[in-house]
Amino acid sequence: MCVQGSLPAGRYTAIAGVANIGLDTNWCGHPFAQANWYAFGRLAWNNRLTSAQIADEWIKLTFYQTPPDQVGPPVFSAYWKDFFLKPVKRMMLESREAAVNYMTPLGLNDLFSAKGHYGPGPWWAPKGVRADWTPPYFHRADSEGIGFNRTRKGSDAVSQYHEPLSSEFNNLQTCPDKYLLWFHHVPWGYVMKDGRTLWADLCYHYQAGLDQVRNFQKIWDRVQPFVDTERFYKVQSKLRQQCVNAQLWKDACLLYFQQFSRMPIPYNIERPVHDLQTMIKNDETYPGRAWNSDHRPLKKS
Repeated sequence: MCVQGSLPAGRYTAIAGVANIGLDTNWCGHPFAQANWYAFGRLAWNNRLTSAQIADEWIKLTFYQTPPDQVGPPVFSAYWKDFFLKPVKRMMLESREAAVNYMTPLGLNDLFSAKGHYGPGPWWAPKGVRADWTPPYFHRADSEGIGFNRTRKGSDAVSQYHEPLSSEFNNLQTCPDKYLLWFHHVPWGYVMKDGRTLWADLCYHYQAGLDQVRNFQKIWDRVQPFVDTERFYKVQSKLRQQCVNAQLWKDACLLYFQQFSRMPIPYNIERPVHDLQTMIKNDETYPGRAWNSDHRPLKKS
């Protein structure tokens, strides 16, 4: 969040964020997660910078190796820009939407497993746990459709927004697709702006997310000559794990929601490779669980 005082009657300038540092040598665990810290600092000084500008700066500062005989500011060759900077920058700029696609597309949210750190858990709703701590509370999937009705005929959370956004979000026809299931409980057969049904569009988003992270692997493997060995293999390992996670998310969410939609997965969407009941069982027995067997939160020491 950034407030720089340019809005009408703005009196204060401030910036706030959520830290993601830990005990890793590079602070953030993932080498590319450091870009978030860099972005935070840059936006504190200039909140008009774009994501593309920040990514461009960060890549140059992080990966460009200045020749020992070079004097003065770095000179970035066209070859380095074309074969390293541009593809890696594209990967960074697409990374957020890729994660949204394979985890929480079309305005879905809070589908996470309570036991694992990265895994899906749209089914998680043990007895004795507050409803608003569970994924089913947020996705509201049933035989009629999916999504949380926050319109004026629902929880009326939409009224917290100023006009014209309040009316735009309240109307199913004008609500942007990326917020659709946050504001509306939508029938599975509802025809989206692209002509697909909601169910088909959901399937295509999950597939798109998986395809995107697979492409990230290819991009990174291609730029190996430009990166030192340690960081190359570290990022390569992270991207491989992300592909595993994306496949799990796609399979878990589509198979789980298909129980309610009772509609087939479109023909040209890859078939799931995991079994729903096995995923649910593995989630329940995950060693890093946050709950006791009677579903009470584990006490912190």
